[in-house]
Amino acid sequence: MIKLLKNANIYAPEPLGVKDILIVDETICRIADKIEGYEGLPDVETFDLEGKTVVPGYIDMHVHITGGGGEQGPASRVPESQLSIFTTNGITTVVGLLGTDGITRSIENLVAKARALNDEGMTAYTLTSAYGYPPVTMTGSVEKDIMMITPMIGVKVAVSDHRSSNPTGEDLIALATAARRAGLLSNTPGLVTMHMGSGKGRLNPIFYVLDNSDVSPKNLLPTHMLRSPELIEDGVELVRRGGYIDCTVGCTPEEMEEGAAQIADLLNREGVNADHVTMSTDAFGSQPKFNEIGECIGLTYASPKYLHQTVQSLVRRGLPLEEVLKMVTSTPADLLAKKGVKGCVAEGADADILVLGEELAIESLFMRGKTAVLNGKVLMKGRFE
Repeated sequence: MIKLLKNANIYAPEPLGVKDILIVDETICRIADKIEGYEGLPDVETFDLEGKTVVPGYIDMHVHITGGGGEQGPASRVPESQLSIFTTNGITTVVGLLGTDGITRSIENLVAKARALNDEGMTAYTLTSAYGYPPVTMTGSVEKDIMMITPMIGVKVAVSDHRSSNPTGEDLIALATAARRAGLLSNTPGLVTMHMGSGKGRLNPIFYVLDNSDVSPKNLLPTHMLRSPELIEDGVELVRRGGYIDCTVGCTPEEMEEGAAQIADLLNREGVNADHVTMSTDAFGSQPKFNEIGECIGLTYASPKYLHQTVQSLVRRGLPLEEVLKMVTSTPADLLAKKGVKGCVAEGADADILVLGEELAIESLFMRGKTAVLNGKVLMKGRFE
């Protein structure tokens, strides 16, 4: 199937101006000022996007695709995700992972869910293990999981959190080098995503890795980095040392706006830019509230909708659209070793294209070349939706 998108104002994420885009099957084949000769031909769909803004489909680096939760017992487990909740919020690629509960939510379940989302039309990757250390895997080793299981691209662990195993700097070196070796051998990023809590250690174990090993900062991605002012300061230092940080966007309108203000401030800091900062939702992960003695006294869960709402909020705050987009497109694509394939509107890239209208409202979405949402109507749904 061929699709021709006419008169699109493209942010790729860098601004390209008004151009036409030719899509063949799942791939962007051509971008030009004018593409002629296809309109009216059989099996060619034409879309006039005059006045619309076209951007890459979003990449969400932190999604509990099988559902998270459980901190208040089995009845507090969050349901798993469905395809349309991603597409209606502009998300075309996700990294699925486990949370506090790595027992009833298994690696096997996670991989099966990711494969289902891929079969349904989006792109989903996974991380092995969960909060604990030593890691829990399918094959008995992190290296084998990453090398032999599709779509595994890295490993998760919790750091500086009362629910973590409190891994040391040496533990993280061992974990990161194993992931790095597997990444090289499987042509995947070998990423170590670290759930960051509000514990006293903050990023000290990560700084230990950088000071005492040859692990690349690009293999380490601490997430939930807006959790405290102290953690933000550590994040600034990590970025200045060549590292990357991931900011969770919040799970209420108030938290989303507060997070947007923090991210805007972060990007104004010397030595910090959107090429080393990503934003993610923690979607379908629980958002527990603990009292001073560690008891869970409340629990809700995060939604994918706050990713795009944060993009809108940051633009309203005066940040350039192209810089904001980097944090949900090209920078995560770079971390996923998918630069030029994901997170961009470019010839040869996957045809993951988000169409925005006035005030950057989501109107349509093309995902791997298929029309997932058109003028607000959902056309692609999961099997049981």
